[in-house]
Amino acid sequence: MRVEKPFSQSCENNRGPILSELVRVFARSRKVLEIGSGTGQHAVFMAPRLPHLSWQTSDLADNHPGINRWIDEYPSSNLLRPLTLDVCRQPPPWLEADAVFSANTCHILSWQNVENLFRVIDRLLSESGTLVIYGPFNYHGRYTSPSNEKFDAWLKQQAPHQGIRDFEKVNALAVAADFRLVEDNPMPSQNRLLVWQR
Repeated sequence: MRVEKPFSQSCENNRGPILSELVRVFARSRKVLEIGSGTGQHAVFMAPRLPHLSWQTSDLADNHPGINRWIDEYPSSNLLRPLTLDVCRQPPPWLEADAVFSANTCHILSWQNVENLFRVIDRLLSESGTLVIYGPFNYHGRYTSPSNEKFDAWLKQQAPHQGIRDFEKVNALAVAADFRLVEDNPMPSQNRLLVWQR
């Protein structure tokens, strides 16, 4: 049975600006774990343009067929097929990476699972590494634009546990896991690309 290839227009729109930052941010990294690869569009775009990296996709098992469809169509020697990764569980002990990338996940996950996400990252990048999270954030409890306020209302209509997170609360999770914020980059469409180092 042929799986329909998923598509996200927002991935197409933001992949270029994200790549422009990752070229610099991941310059010294060697293996990146993408948590929440979603459709797979980011992975197939980023991996061949960051040839020094091994790009490991991951997501819940339900999303693997779609990710694999994209990888089948746009293969790259440094792009790895998805692992099953659930933030409610610890990553397998053999999984290694020196960087983590996650896009548009914090506002989809429940707050409890955002906390779980950082526990997984804490375990994975136990000694050192770079953490990059992309998406919309509130600052000082306020929306950064009317469009983000509308987007937050739409998210909550889809599922009550969803919503744009406060930067300060997310950063507190990172600090508690011994990460230090080194960059807060403004991105198109009122998004941010946050970079932490350990």
